Amino acid sequence: MKTKKQTRQTLLNAALLSTGFILSPLSWWNDMLVNVPLAYVFSWPFTVIDEHWFLPAFILGYWLSNILGLLMLHWGGSHLIHRQQPAFSLKKSFLIAFVYSVLVIVLVLANWLPAPTELITGVK
Repeated sequence: MKTKKQTRQTLLNAALLSTGFILSPLSWWNDMLVNVPLAYVFSWPFTVIDEHWFLPAFILGYWLSNILGLLMLHWGGSHLIHRQQPAFSLKKSFLIAFVYSVLVIVLVLANWLPAPTELITGVK
């Protein structure tokens, strides 16, 4: 029978695994609901300093959320399974993240995704 500490650790690892999957590039279907808004919030302080920093900060925030997701997925999964991890295509995961990054760049350059300061002031 599992102790309370073991049960708590299992629940923590399951939460890490689940959250990591949602943040990782493996959940491409959830990117627009999670990673893009997180990257948008991440870029907000940079736009206060200089509006031109929005796009680089947005891309950095997006990539950081994907990397954090991969790390959480690996850490939570490896501790839950305690054996060899099934292989997944890291190359494919980063290719998906790259495609989304290009999409965000196009949306910003086409003025379809405004900088946060534009939403506050209403001025470009």
